Amino acid sequence: MSSQEEILSDGRFSCVARDPRFWEMPEKERKVKIDKRFRAMFHDKKFKLRYTVDKRGRPVNFSSTENLRKFYALSESDSDLSESEEQAEEQKKQKKKKKKAKGKEETDS
Repeated sequence: MSSQEEILSDGRFSCVARDPRFWEMPEKERKVKIDKRFRAMFHDKKFKLRYTVDKRGRPVNFSSTENLRKFYALSESDSDLSESEEQAEEQKKQKKKKKKAKGKEETDS
């Protein structure tokens, strides 16, 4: 295969480098901004699917949440809120685990 520089130096393909149709989109424009109403889809169990095989049957190990993060971005003002909410959810989960553990100890006695 030819390197990218050789292709662009060829007269037949020189217009490709100058044509905006072939430019790569910037990261800011590539991702769709999501506001605070839809930020739950990044951490809600309803939106998370675990894939074991891809469309061709090859084994894979990723979830749909990774795809959501790839194509969508939280608006900048909401991203700070979402981080604090994630921390609050983790604390709630830890409290639930502690309560369950205490409940099991009391029933065992």
